[in-house]
Amino acid sequence: LLAVNERFDRGPNKVKNYGIWLRYESRTNTHNMYKEYRDVTINGAVGQMYREMAGRHRAHPNTIQIINTATLKASECKRDHVVEMHNAKLKFPVIKKMPMVAKRLRSTFQAHPN
Repeated sequence: LLAVNERFDRGPNKVKNYGIWLRYESRTNTHNMYKEYRDVTINGAVGQMYREMAGRHRAHPNTIQIINTATLKASECKRDHVVEMHNAKLKFPVIKKMPMVAKRLRSTFQAHPN
């Protein structure tokens, strides 16, 4: 290992698709994997990968080796959880919309004597 350099994205305001090829050691064997993530930076996608590997595969960060990372076009994505976000007409439902309290009834803190 000669150097460790952090790479910064030029446009961290747009969501992009990232592919990560990795190798990790489980309790029994060494496994190769390919994973896809959507994030605004490659550092965020790598962070998602470490959290997923810890939660889903019980892999420790020191057993994970990142082989390659790439920014993917929408047509290059393979994983369903990434491809489903490519729909331009994607909408999320408003589950519970609460009306705001009138301005005269708002207060930061109000103690009520018993």
